[in-house]
Amino acid sequence: MDNPQHLATIVASAAFVLALALGWVASHSHFCTMGALSDVVTMGDRGRLRMMLLAIAVAMMATNLMVGLGWIDVSKSLYGADRLLWASHLVGGMLFGVGMTIASGCGARNLVRLGGGNLKSLVVLMCLGLVAYMTLRGVLAPVRVHALEVWSLDLDRSQLLPRILADASGLSSIHATLLCATVIAAGILVYVAKDSEFRRSPQYIAGGVLVGVLVALGWYVTGHIGYLAEDPNTLEEAFVGTNTRRPESFTFVGPIAYGLELALLWTDASLRVTFGIAGVVGVATGALVYAIFKRQFRWEGFTSASDLRQHLLGGALMGFGGVCAMGCTIGQGITGLSTLALGSFITWIGLATGCVMTIKWMMWRLEAQAA
Repeated sequence: MDNPQHLATIVASAAFVLALALGWVASHSHFCTMGALSDVVTMGDRGRLRMMLLAIAVAMMATNLMVGLGWIDVSKSLYGADRLLWASHLVGGMLFGVGMTIASGCGARNLVRLGGGNLKSLVVLMCLGLVAYMTLRGVLAPVRVHALEVWSLDLDRSQLLPRILADASGLSSIHATLLCATVIAAGILVYVAKDSEFRRSPQYIAGGVLVGVLVALGWYVTGHIGYLAEDPNTLEEAFVGTNTRRPESFTFVGPIAYGLELALLWTDASLRVTFGIAGVVGVATGALVYAIFKRQFRWEGFTSASDLRQHLLGGALMGFGGVCAMGCTIGQGITGLSTLALGSFITWIGLATGCVMTIKWMMWRLEAQAA
């Protein structure tokens, strides 16, 4: 029988290695959701948007293939809950979208920028983590619970689309899973591949494929390697090495908060490095290695007090919004969507809406100042 503590160490170590690769890939391909949406709004360039959509399609197909093979069960993750917190997903997603736009990127992007020497990102991440922890367990938790989570739908089944389709059509769970993933991913791939310029962009293609594969491998690590059919301590099913005690893949808002908690309470024997915390450290380290290897590392700080205020506000909005939405641009935008969860689609709509509205407002403000 596997030792849970030893298995948790394996899970965290694997997370660090995968995140190291993720940080390198994100640095090399300039993978960034906010940047992708900004490119579309300001220049009409959809290259990075297609790269992001390619990552979603690859993660979706790979994750649900593993589900179909019986290797993992994503319905046991937080994304598979039978209570749909639609208001929390939508409002939280919009706030996160606003925050990542004024903070020059989401949590993952700021980890990459931090690895390259950007001290503004360090401030953003500290603020994000603090407010996220306040929203999880602190003074902002009642706001989240009583103002947003009360607006929900109690479903009779998991909110994963394959489970809903299986119950409605009579298809087996495996067939419904593969059908949903294939149809949605194929539609995304058709849109991505129809652009000839994107087809001639190996950097974007590789970036999208690798990010999608790394997210799927994250599910395999926590949902298969870290799975115990019977924990020797509790004699119950367990997923070790994760903060949620459920299968997870890459997400960064909650893990940044838990990472701050671990740093502050390091001698607390009940706390340990988890998949999420190791992922946070790994992404920043991967970006650092890339920046040094490419000789691109340079220190960068704030240019003014207003610049500092803007990034603090952005970090705070991402911390609160990310917890309410149960994920960020990676955690919901790719990891969540790979499970085909309804909440992840709602969050993605909120994220994109908040980001695009803020970009347009910033453009209008600049034009007004120039006039």
